[in-house]
Amino acid sequence: MITTSRDPSSRLKMFTKLIFPGAQRMNRGNHEVKTLVHACKANNVTDLVIVHETRGQPDGLVVCHLPFGPTAYFTLDNVVMRHDVPNIGTMSEAYPHHIFQNFTSRLGRRVSNILKYLFPVPKEDSRCVITFTNTDDFISFRHRTYKKTDHKNTELSEVGPKFETKLYMIKLGTLENENTADVEWRHHSYTRTAKKRKFLSVE
Repeated sequence: MITTSRDPSSRLKMFTKLIFPGAQRMNRGNHEVKTLVHACKANNVTDLVIVHETRGQPDGLVVCHLPFGPTAYFTLDNVVMRHDVPNIGTMSEAYPHHIFQNFTSRLGRRVSNILKYLFPVPKEDSRCVITFTNTDDFISFRHRTYKKTDHKNTELSEVGPKFETKLYMIKLGTLENENTADVEWRHHSYTRTAKKRKFLSVE
């Protein structure tokens, strides 16, 4: 189930329609988080995703795995909507394959598992692919279709949307308990290290 912060812009509504194929969308209205979580649990929803925005620009993503957690918090940056992608490819109805690159640390594997279970299992002949590429803990999201032009070459077409995201916290438990839930991992901007650590990959 995917929803938004209250009173979403038309841009945010459009973003939620395309980010997770197969997800159900719900208008947030005046519903409290606790009510949303309980309704999702009662209807056997596997994950509740809430997308936030600032001045019409999507800038935050919360993924709450149900029924017991965890809850992961991500920033969103450089969001390019589908209609803003040049030479846009045709949107396929097929569920996409997903590829995770450079999620090699224990935390990286944890994050890739949180993200990959948001997507339904694709058929083998699906020509859609979503890639999550980790570079210095910034994750690039790309949605593409592909076709083979001959026995050696493959042609990729951007479908959109596309964006960069960064994990900043994982909490144990579900979203309605976020004020009391234990923090499993949190990103700290200032650390006394000789060089910048990379948390999602093994150096």
